[in-house]
Amino acid sequence: MKKLAALFLLIALGAVGAVGVFLARSRKPYRGYTGAEQFVDIPAGSGTSAIGARLMAAGVVRDMWTYKAALWISGRARGLKAGEYRFDQALTPAQVIDKIARGDVYYVSLTIPEGLTIADVAAIVEAHGFGPAASFVEAAKDVSLVRALDPTATDLEGYLFPETYMLSRHVSASTIVRLMVDRFDHVFGADLREAAAARGLSVRQVVTLASIVEKETARPDERPLIAAVYTTRLRIGMPLQCDPTVIFALQRAHRYDGHIHKADLSFDSPYNTYRYPGLPPGPIAAPGKGSLDAAVHPADADFLYFVSRNDGTHAFARTLEEHNRNVQKYQVQYFRDQRAGRAGEASGAGEGGRAGTGGAAGAEARTRHAGRSNR
Repeated sequence: MKKLAALFLLIALGAVGAVGVFLARSRKPYRGYTGAEQFVDIPAGSGTSAIGARLMAAGVVRDMWTYKAALWISGRARGLKAGEYRFDQALTPAQVIDKIARGDVYYVSLTIPEGLTIADVAAIVEAHGFGPAASFVEAAKDVSLVRALDPTATDLEGYLFPETYMLSRHVSASTIVRLMVDRFDHVFGADLREAAAARGLSVRQVVTLASIVEKETARPDERPLIAAVYTTRLRIGMPLQCDPTVIFALQRAHRYDGHIHKADLSFDSPYNTYRYPGLPPGPIAAPGKGSLDAAVHPADADFLYFVSRNDGTHAFARTLEEHNRNVQKYQVQYFRDQRAGRAGEASGAGEGGRAGTGGAAGAEARTRHAGRSNR
């Protein structure tokens, strides 16, 4: 009898000792992986044992018993959340469990600026590791996503809303496209749709006009003015003569080299608003909320022209005479002064000064381009 009691005592002491070991381990940071980071994907519906097995296999926790001891102490066995988790330092099992219970899932931040084309967005998506750009371009042909908004759409140009998206590393191109279109649908809400209808504009016309505004200025205060210029031109039947539409046409034909040449203004494309009146057939980029709002709420202004001041702002004019004065001041004279300044620097620079002639020629080309602009 005494031997049996002693045996039970030894078993009890062993159990207590084992519990003590696992409790001690549950408070000790552990890192069993060798890389800079380790990812663990926990599928939806996973049980605590399956989660522990994944954590142990990844080297995030030391062993199953330590993990279960920490889980029991935490009382959060029913609160573990699915998702992909990133680990980059030694953590105690308690900290690992807390991370998963909080749902601190790892996401990649994908920021899409305003004014980009589908091809531009595709390049950013590829650069962030979400698959080939070609896959994204193909996914952006799914016009069923905007059929209710734009029955005539041939692709999703203009409808991929520019914003920052928090995405799983394994998200597909089609899922990203769907998220962006959903976001557009949310931003272009009832208020903007009602304003568009009040102006007799379809969604496609609004997005097309907004995309032009987006490409012309990044200044919130100028967007309603730019929209007013083009709205007035449309109303009186005056050609838009918008350079960004020419660039878009050239890009579609793989003919854009970074500059607009005189011959490009005659390029035969329905997107060339120097050659064809009215709005182009569709959006030329993805507009943000500010440009969409400006398209349906243009400023109450009768400007017909605008020209860059070369500082991010524009000078607006009501008459061609006034516009030509602005062009002379902000384009012709501006670049003339730039060339004169460079020439002055070159005169004292010896042999190296001659390298600046290419820059002066570029400035002259830009001056001629700006001089013929009717904006």
